[in-house]
Order: sequence, then C-alpha cells, then structure tokens
Amino acid sequence: MEETAVVARPKEWWTATREFWRDTSAEMRKVTWPGRQEVVGTTMVVLVAVMIFGVYLWGCDVIFFKLIDYLFTHFGAGK
Repeated sequence: MEETAVVARPKEWWTATREFWRDTSAEMRKVTWPGRQEVVGTTMVVLVAVMIFGVYLWGCDVIFFKLIDYLFTHFGAGK
C-alpha cells in the first residue's frame, strides 16, 4: 500500500507549514493599510456605482419588458 507524501513525511509537512506562516506574516507586515477616510471614500464610490448601475439595469428591464409585451400583444403571441 502506497502512502501519500503528507502521511509519509509528517516532519516535512510541519516544516513547510511553519515556513508558510512565517512567509505570510512577513508579507502582511509589508502591507500598507488604508486609513478610515480612504475606506469610507471608496465605500461611497462603490455604493453610488451600484445604485447607478441598478437603476440603469432596472430601466433596461422595463423598456425590454414593454417592448416584448407590445410585440406579443400586437402580433397575436400574447393569447
């Protein structure tokens, strides 16, 4: 019966995991985190963009619905 690499070499697995966390921690120290004002500003931009696109897509939906309804009712496919 063949053992998998993780089961066959648990010490190497432990070493690789420890090295992964050490590297992750080192990279996280390099990150420049945004300030509160920047987070609030970008959040507002996202919310406004979502509202604009939502209204635009709602308008397109209404227009296409009316167009398709008009075509179906005037060409006999609605009944």
